Amino acid sequence: MFRLSAVRLSHFLPSVFLLLSGLAAAYVRDLSVFFTSLFNVLPTLVLLLGGAYCAVYRRQRELFLMVTVYIAYYLLDMQTDFYRDNGRVREDAAVVFHLVCLLLPMLFGLFGAWQERTHLFQDMVARFAVLLAVGSVALGLEQSFPHALLGWLAEIRWPSLHGQWMSLIQLAYPMFAAAFILVVVQYLRQPRPLHAAQIIGLIGLFWMLPQTFILPFTLNIMCSQVMLMIAAAVSHEAYQMAFRDELTGLPGRRALNERMQRLGRGYVLAMTDVDHFKKFNDTHGHDVGDQVLRLVASKLSKVTGGGRAYRYGGEEFALVFAGKTLEECMPHLEAVREMIANYNIQLRNQESRPQDDSQGRQRRGVVAATSVSVTISIGAAERLVEHRSPDEVLKSADEALYSAKGAGRNCVMAHGHQARRGAVRTA
Repeated sequence: MFRLSAVRLSHFLPSVFLLLSGLAAAYVRDLSVFFTSLFNVLPTLVLLLGGAYCAVYRRQRELFLMVTVYIAYYLLDMQTDFYRDNGRVREDAAVVFHLVCLLLPMLFGLFGAWQERTHLFQDMVARFAVLLAVGSVALGLEQSFPHALLGWLAEIRWPSLHGQWMSLIQLAYPMFAAAFILVVVQYLRQPRPLHAAQIIGLIGLFWMLPQTFILPFTLNIMCSQVMLMIAAAVSHEAYQMAFRDELTGLPGRRALNERMQRLGRGYVLAMTDVDHFKKFNDTHGHDVGDQVLRLVASKLSKVTGGGRAYRYGGEEFALVFAGKTLEECMPHLEAVREMIANYNIQLRNQESRPQDDSQGRQRRGVVAATSVSVTISIGAAERLVEHRSPDEVLKSADEALYSAKGAGRNCVMAHGHQARRGAVRTA
């Protein structure tokens, strides 16, 4: 099932930037000695650093993607070096180039879609065995039957589909198309920065191969950029795991702690808690409890007045208003409290769910659900002279939150002030 709502432009931005910068560098004709030397060692340097990074985080899929790209670079680099030094290609250049054009998208798509398993060692052995088997068969055929293999690779099997614009062997195009469809479907089913990097990386490889013997250092630059895309995606996902809450999509507690260290002299911190959440969770189940947390997070993320919402832990959330006073923030806190209190959640009976699409269309518009609502309590505190650190302000906001709960819940309490309370709604 596709998760189009989880698709993010931010997943693609680092990879697109690396692709565009690689294209720009590849078209530069006159390079200084420094850049010429750099591009000669860049793929190996990126593999060593990026591979070590992937190994530390036990990201074997990304590691084998980088190794696959590097092997293709190494094989083609030997051919381009010979071409630059002698002004002609080696005798085996055609068969090696065609093999790379065929096997690179195949292995890239395979390793890109190959999910990591629980047993890391067995998983690594299996990936290595596949890479070794494919490489051994290709090398054996190239050494034993080079002319027959070249004829088979270069044969035009579908003349009606062949065009003058095709600069690769005909078999390479369906292989690239299959790999591209595979990684796109994977991204739509599970939108992640890594899956986005695979899509952009495959586009970069498809552009690179026809330019290998035409544009100087195209091979070095684009292979390095594709490996950098994969390493950057690993960093992006590591950041998300550390700083973003997976359930709600809000920045997590670590992100809150870092934000608090960068606040200026004037700010307001608010602590928010879902009222009677444990009772609600026990009554309706954890799935519904997760739904409630996502709803509250969605509403809090839309708080006005320049506030930013964070998942603090459990059913608690934090709101940060930088450069604001308590008096300026109270109307916005009251507005978001009222928004959540007035929102009805439809709890559908799982046993009465339609079994197929036709049944669902017949029941569409018929409400077969229990309507419930949730409320939140909010405690807010402003940075004052007696508050020497953000932690003290947060502690004061937490004390105000407990006061709000003691005042009957579903209200906003400012530290040192009376509660501002709305009508209590019960499920």
